[in-house]
Amino acid sequence: MSNEIPSLPSIDAAQPASPAPTSRRASTLIVGVVALVLLGWQWADTRTRIADLQDELTRRTSDGDNLAKEGRVLAKEAQDRLQELQGKVGALEARLNDSQGQQAALEAMYQDFSRTRDDRVLGEVDQAVAIAVQQLQLAGNVQAALFALQTADARLGNIDRPQWLPLRKALAGDIETLKALPQVDAGGMVLKLETLIGRLDNLPLAFEAKPKADEAKVDRAEISWLKGLWLDFWAEFSQLVRIERMDRPDPALLAPSNAVFLRENLKLRLLNARLALLSRDGNTFREDVRLAAQWLERYFDARNSAVQAAAQDLAELRKAPVGVDLPTLQASQAALRGLLVVPEKRAEAAQAAAAHSGKPAKKN
Repeated sequence: MSNEIPSLPSIDAAQPASPAPTSRRASTLIVGVVALVLLGWQWADTRTRIADLQDELTRRTSDGDNLAKEGRVLAKEAQDRLQELQGKVGALEARLNDSQGQQAALEAMYQDFSRTRDDRVLGEVDQAVAIAVQQLQLAGNVQAALFALQTADARLGNIDRPQWLPLRKALAGDIETLKALPQVDAGGMVLKLETLIGRLDNLPLAFEAKPKADEAKVDRAEISWLKGLWLDFWAEFSQLVRIERMDRPDPALLAPSNAVFLRENLKLRLLNARLALLSRDGNTFREDVRLAAQWLERYFDARNSAVQAAAQDLAELRKAPVGVDLPTLQASQAALRGLLVVPEKRAEAAQAAAAHSGKPAKKN
């Protein structure tokens, strides 16, 4: 196909033609020009639209790149925040674990402290009960034993554990038993015996008693000189020979050399009574006091006030309830032993359970 444009006939050649083909050619030319104009306009419009589309595509591509950059920045920030949050969560978990560990340690410490305090209180009560038993068995001191048991009961009452009720009941029963016993002031009785021993050297014997002075003395102004001289002579003479009526059928008249042995034997008798009192031997104590009172009445001046006071003290000592059977406090000791054995049994049971399971205790 050739690209050459056919040559148009010249005007001169066309002149002889007919007018119809000429107008047809003009119309074709006009249509061609219009077509060319339309094609040019369409081409120009298409180019403009393509340029606009390219600009829009470029702008949108640039916006997409910006959005992608912003998305990457936001994603990085979100990742950083996520990592930061994960770090905070890990720190909170660590703190929570520490708090749980501290709570468990505090609970264990409280339980240990509670057990230690209970064990300490039970130890104090055990010591008090042991002191009460020693006071009863060795010294026979009911008051000291009663005070020890009351102290132990008060110590238990300060904490008030329900598992200690059997022990408190046993202590209350022993306390009532001790209160029901006759009260014996062993210390006062020993002091009274020592005082009697110290006063024996000054007590007058029966043969050393002086005659009673005349109750009514004669007024020297109302008698004559001769009668006064006779009264003085009679007073001196009466001191040489003394005639006295004894109220007892067998007066014990001792020589002065034997008086020393009498006083020493009486002291030994009272010392033996004191030993019997400390050893709670009631029969020996009452027998020694009876013999001492008998010797005092027989060999000493019963009209002397000091001798009468000593005899009254011996009579009071004979009435004292020495040698009474004292309780052994077995109920309190048994209840206390039961409480002291329980923690040991619990520890053995826990060890046995752990050994049977073969697993360590789970920690919270």
